[in-house]
Amino acid sequence: MEFLKSAGARTGLFFGATSGVITTLGLIAGLNAGTQSLTAVLGGILVIAVADSMSDAMGIHLAEEANPDTDHDHVWAATFTTFFTKLVFALSFAIPLLLLPLAPAVVASIIWGMTVITVLSYFLARAQNEPPWSIILEHLGIAVLVVILSHYIGVWVAATFA
Repeated sequence: MEFLKSAGARTGLFFGATSGVITTLGLIAGLNAGTQSLTAVLGGILVIAVADSMSDAMGIHLAEEANPDTDHDHVWAATFTTFFTKLVFALSFAIPLLLLPLAPAVVASIIWGMTVITVLSYFLARAQNEPPWSIILEHLGIAVLVVILSHYIGVWVAATFA
């Protein structure tokens, strides 16, 4: 795991995993509430996994290049790690949808996403010598807010345009 000792790889790992979880959870909650369609939710996950992973990797690439103190290796480590990590985490949400009916798959996805956020937050807190529970609760609160808002956006879209 020598690669993860690089600051660029850590940036990509934490950013990619967090973005992969939060974006995909929001998409699942919103599309499920708005369509209740396995096809729409699964298709959304696959599109997010590819398009948003590439978009976030490009965003990290440009942000890191904009820092005059960042070297070439850091930029590319952050770019590739962001893409790969976001892709893998976003695709991981397809597994419950392929194995379970839609409603339990959505619940399983939310549990999986909150678990990932908890683990990432714990390691981040430890690395910063901070108490883990305050950081975990802060990050879970944001994730829950995204799920709730996305759900109600989906409900509103279904009620307004269906």
